[in-house]
Amino acid sequence: MSQTMVGQKVPDIAVLNQDGEKVSLTDFKGKNMVLYFYPKDMTPGCTTESCDFRDYHPEFEKLNTVVIGVSPDDITSHQKFIAKHNLPFTLLADTEQALAKHFDVWKLKKNFGKEYMGIERSTFVINTEGEIVKEWRNVKVKGHVEEVLQFVREM
Repeated sequence: MSQTMVGQKVPDIAVLNQDGEKVSLTDFKGKNMVLYFYPKDMTPGCTTESCDFRDYHPEFEKLNTVVIGVSPDDITSHQKFIAKHNLPFTLLADTEQALAKHFDVWKLKKNFGKEYMGIERSTFVINTEGEIVKEWRNVKVKGHVEEVLQFVREM
């Protein structure tokens, strides 16, 4: 069972975005943030989730909220993913899993009888002070983005 992150401040861990620029979660103070961890670019569930965030992006923007996706994929993979699906937000290349481990979403997974380490699909909402105010772990994609948006609206 993962320990809750609610009430904690975001870490000052810098990772590269899709443009190769160092980005830290503390750079977004003054805005709300939806930080979503997903397993892999271009896979069906991750594509659906990312496109849902894309489709609701204008709504999040109206609520002073940035959306940031995080996966272990590299910059090149992120650039292709963004280009293919017109994603209007930042993707972080957490290739060393620094953020994933901090947020306790780097987990032992099983698929077709094989065990491997990977991302447990999870979303965190962070307020303007950089404090984690809500988390969803082991997310099911369908309806998730709407639920996140509803929470941000009520914040």
